[in-house]
Amino acid sequence: MFLCHSSFRGIIQAASALLDTHISIGRVHNIVSDVVEEARKINVNEDPSLIKVGAQDEIFQARKPVLAGIDVHSTYCYLLALEEARDGDTWGVHLLDLQERGFNPDYIIADGGLGLRAGWKEVFPDKGCHGDVFHPLHDLGKLVTHLENRAMGAISTRQKLEQKMGRAKKKGEGNKLSKKLAVARIAESQFVELASDVATLANWMREDVLSVVGPELESRKELFDFVVAELKQREHLLRHRIKPIRTYLENQRDELLAFVALIDEQLASLAQEYRVSSYLVRKIYELQGLSETDNRYWRMEGKLRGALRKLFDPIQAKVQDIISGAVRASSIVENFNSRLRNYFFLRRHLGPEYLDLLRFVLNHISKKITP
Repeated sequence: MFLCHSSFRGIIQAASALLDTHISIGRVHNIVSDVVEEARKINVNEDPSLIKVGAQDEIFQARKPVLAGIDVHSTYCYLLALEEARDGDTWGVHLLDLQERGFNPDYIIADGGLGLRAGWKEVFPDKGCHGDVFHPLHDLGKLVTHLENRAMGAISTRQKLEQKMGRAKKKGEGNKLSKKLAVARIAESQFVELASDVATLANWMREDVLSVVGPELESRKELFDFVVAELKQREHLLRHRIKPIRTYLENQRDELLAFVALIDEQLASLAQEYRVSSYLVRKIYELQGLSETDNRYWRMEGKLRGALRKLFDPIQAKVQDIISGAVRASSIVENFNSRLRNYFFLRRHLGPEYLDLLRFVLNHISKKITP
């Protein structure tokens, strides 16, 4: 049923065609129903205390939210529940249940869902809920594409009007198009400049502010605020497109940059562990942001290796571990939710209980039984 994404009648047909065996739909239903309770017991008895970083999200099925939680590092699903609402109380009930069974991650990562964040803050007030950098970067990318298209459209409009103006002048009728052409030139200049400015701001946000390798937290905050301020200055030009993104960035700054604080803390601890300058450790961290095809990489690498000698390789290995372990996006749970849609047809046979069985299957089929 799960491996082949098959309906009950599909199972009956497969049994007949492949095994020359007749099985009734009632028998199929009973077999599946019998294991639902067993799967639920196994799910409840698993230990969620090993989860260090969780990713949480919501997906809608038949207009009702399915609350999902995934361990970022193992992809183990610790929560999968169909509910009537997705407010803070609903999330809080499930999180309290998980807490009683030992769930106590260092932090989770999620999008800007208000109910999700409210429930988390109520149950885990001292634990962070980091922001998902994918959504704002994706929205900024869409905005840049939209503005570039508008700019290209404005250029095309101006060119066509100039061609018409040229023909009209030959007939002595140029005055009829002069006002339209002036407006088109202003619109072209405005959208070309706006598209260029927003593309630059989006690039700074992607490559410097929200990148894994970048400046320390305070510098990123300053650049983040600068990008937001520049967007705000331009939002009157296309308010319905720019304002929602600017508002989201403004409200989620600390959550989106939470991963940077962890990196800074880990780099400082690494410097203390090896009793070397935090400046040198940070330089090794910055080195990882350069390509080996860049001459600056080898110049910096040579200086750092000379300064640290035998400590360079072990420190660099641990810096690389810090970078690979940095979690900036809830992509893992977004991917999980996309997989869930392929199984939602089963609700017609089992009702809400099928999610317990589905969670069991998804956790065990790839041998990822526990975190």
